[in-house]
Amino acid sequence: MTLNEKKQLQLTACKVRMGVIESTHGAKAGHPGGSLSAAEVFTYLYFKEMNIDPKNPKWEDRDRFVLSKGHTTPGLYSALAERGFFPVEDLPTFRHIDSYLQGHPNMNTVPGVDMSTGSLGQGISTAVGMAMAAKHTGKQNRVYTLLGDGEIQEGQVWEACMAAAHYKLDNLCVIVDNNGLQIDGAVDAVMSPYPIVDKLDAFGFHVQQVDGHNFEELEAAFATARGTKGAPSAIVMKTVKGKGVSYMENNAGWHGKAPNDAEYEQAMTELKAQYAELEAM
Repeated sequence: MTLNEKKQLQLTACKVRMGVIESTHGAKAGHPGGSLSAAEVFTYLYFKEMNIDPKNPKWEDRDRFVLSKGHTTPGLYSALAERGFFPVEDLPTFRHIDSYLQGHPNMNTVPGVDMSTGSLGQGISTAVGMAMAAKHTGKQNRVYTLLGDGEIQEGQVWEACMAAAHYKLDNLCVIVDNNGLQIDGAVDAVMSPYPIVDKLDAFGFHVQQVDGHNFEELEAAFATARGTKGAPSAIVMKTVKGKGVSYMENNAGWHGKAPNDAEYEQAMTELKAQYAELEAM
């Protein structure tokens, strides 16, 4: 990755974070915390990793992405809009009556959304099915799915993992956003999912752990995942919930709460300052 490529990805991730704030403020609802923690991986997937075409969202040979932690649509929608699937100007209509951008992803209304999700634990199962179908039909496309660390408390996640390893789905990459917090507090206090890496390894995955805010580490991990044969891949990302907005960082209260007008202004001021700093580098 060149310095310029890294800079462009960092600038885009900052724009994705601005979109998260715009959409949740516009809706007066939504889930900013886990959207902000995943801004880099949304950016890397849609601007570097995946084989997609915004002008042809239903292209049969595209790579697929399943947002298993379906409540973090503000991050996904913002990345899709920045990538050109629909206008960035539509983000503030998030969750409004008659808006196509509802609180959980809908593959029937939102260009670029490959699977309707929301019930935690189920997205990874559909991703496994997509990967199996690609293998069965001889397609070369890859399937990516993003889960929350609180989400992996669900038993269905581990049934899906067992199936992925059994069928040797090396076209599947499972990503866990390990920001350490869920709606009720710290994940290890609510129902500890640890050790996440060891568990995924025991289920037959090729597992890597990275700093989820570091583009060089993400690039290396996804390259390794693409080169892994005979087993599914998992990337466990250590992240900060609410990353980029000072008063949201590491604060479980911002799991599912929208910023008010004053909080919106503060968040956008901080993000615009970060963007300007990156641009000047």
